[in-house]
Amino acid sequence: MVLEEQRFIHEDLERLEQAVADRVGEEPRNIRDRLARDHEISHFLNRIDEQSHRLLEIYKDADGAREKEIQSISTGDQFEEFYKQLDEIKDFHRRYPNEPVENLERAYKRRQPGEGEPFGMDIDHMFTGEEGYGQFLDLTMLHEQYLNLPGVKRLTYVQYLDVFDAFTPPHLTIKRANKLSDTYFRYAGELANYLEDFIKKVRPLQDLGKLFASFDEQFEQQWSANEVPGWTEEKAEEGTQGPKTEGTGEGIWCADCEKEFKNENVYKNHLTGKKHVRAAEARKAAGESGDKPAPSAGGANSVTHRLKERAVAEREHRVRSLAQALSGERQATRINVERKQGMTERERQMELEALLAESENPGEAQAGDQSDDEGDDRIYNPLKLPLAWDGKPIPYWLYKLHGLGVEYPCEICGNFVYMGRRAFDKHFSEALHIFGLKCLGITSNTNLFREITRIEDAIRLWEKLEQDRKKDRDHKDNVVQMEDAEGNVMPERIYLDLQKQGIL
Repeated sequence: MVLEEQRFIHEDLERLEQAVADRVGEEPRNIRDRLARDHEISHFLNRIDEQSHRLLEIYKDADGAREKEIQSISTGDQFEEFYKQLDEIKDFHRRYPNEPVENLERAYKRRQPGEGEPFGMDIDHMFTGEEGYGQFLDLTMLHEQYLNLPGVKRLTYVQYLDVFDAFTPPHLTIKRANKLSDTYFRYAGELANYLEDFIKKVRPLQDLGKLFASFDEQFEQQWSANEVPGWTEEKAEEGTQGPKTEGTGEGIWCADCEKEFKNENVYKNHLTGKKHVRAAEARKAAGESGDKPAPSAGGANSVTHRLKERAVAEREHRVRSLAQALSGERQATRINVERKQGMTERERQMELEALLAESENPGEAQAGDQSDDEGDDRIYNPLKLPLAWDGKPIPYWLYKLHGLGVEYPCEICGNFVYMGRRAFDKHFSEALHIFGLKCLGITSNTNLFREITRIEDAIRLWEKLEQDRKKDRDHKDNVVQMEDAEGNVMPERIYLDLQKQGIL
C-alpha cells in the first residue's frame, strides 16, 4: 500500500514540524534543559530529512508500484479493491495480534515527568563531571598524554589549556622528525576527536558538516600553498645556504646544532667549535646536506615521508580550527580551573554533591518549578531582595542585618562589586583577588593586604615591604664581629677603620 505509506509520511512530517515549533517556543530554565531541547530538535530534524528522502523515492516511483496502485484503485470496482486491502490488514493483525499501533499524536508530544521515558538524548550521561553540561572542556586525560610525550616541557593543567593548540616552537619543543612517531600521531588524533565530539554535543543545531568541510578546505589551500605552520616543504638548494631564522623567529638558527643564537658574532664563532663540527658531520652522514634536511634520496620514500607529514599536519590543523571555534568554552574552562584551585576541599565536595543531586532528580526539580509557577506566576519583589533557597525573597530585616544593600567595590578584582560585608571579607581569600594580586607582582604575604582594594595602595605597601626586607638583609650582612690581637671584639667596620689609622 504505497499510497498509505505516502500519506503516513506526510502526516509524520507535519507532526515533526509542529513538534519543532513547540520546542523552539519554549524557554529553557538552565543549560541542561537547553541542551536537552536542542538535541531533541536535532533528532526531529534528522527524522524529517530521512522521511523526506523516503517520500521523494515514492514520488519518483522507480519500480512503478505507485502508478500501478493508483491505476488499480481508479479502474474497475472500487469496493472490490477496498475490501481486498481490508482483508490484508485483518490478516496482518491476525498473524501479529500484539503489534502496537504508532500514535503520531503522542509520539512527538512533550511528556511530563511520570508519563514514561522522555523522547530524545540522555543529557545526564553525555558529559563528564568536569564538563558541566558542555560549559567547560575536560582535557585532563589528554594533558597526561601530553606530559608523556618525549621532549615536551612540563606544564601545569592551566598552562596546557593556553597552549594545547600550539604545535610550533617555542610552545611545543618536539622536533619535526619526532612528530611522525605513533605516540604523537595518536595524541594529536585523540585531541582532535575529543574537540570534534565535544562541539557536536554542545552545538547540535549548528551545521557542523559545513564547518568541518571549511576546515578541510582551508587545510587543502594552506598545504597546496606550502603555508601550514611547522610543515613547510623542505627542498635542497644548490650552493651554500645562509643561516635560517627558526625557533622563536628572533635570532639566527643553526640547523646542525638545532640551536638558536641571538647574536650574529656568537653564531659565527661557534661554527669552528668541535660540537658544531661533530653535529655537521653526523648530519652529513645521515644523508643531509646544507642547513635543510632532506627526508630521503629516493622519490618513493620522499613521497611516503611527505604523506606522513600531511596526516600529522591535518590533525594539528583540525585541533587549531576546533580550538578557535571553542574559544569561549576554553576561556571558561581556564577560569573554572583557577576558581576550583582556590576552593577548599569542603567547598568542592558541596559543589559536587549539588551537581549530582541536580542530575539524579531532574524531573522532580522541573515538577517543583512548574508547581511554583502555577501558584505564583510572578514573585512580587519591588525592593529586589536576594532570593532564598525556596526561590522567594529573603525577609527585609535579614537583608538589613547582613548589610546586603551596601556595595563594596574592589579595584584589584577588576572593579567587581561585592554586596554585603560578609561577601567582601570572604573574597580576600578567593582565587579572583589572589590572582589580581599576582598580576600586580605581589606573590607572598597576601594576608597583609586584607582590606586593601585599591591598586595604588597595594603597590605602595608592597614596595615598602620590599624596602624593609632589603634593609634587614643589609643589616644582617653588616653585623660581622672582628677580634684584634689583644682579644678585643668589635664590628668589622670599626676594625677596618682602626686598621687604616694604624692603631691596630
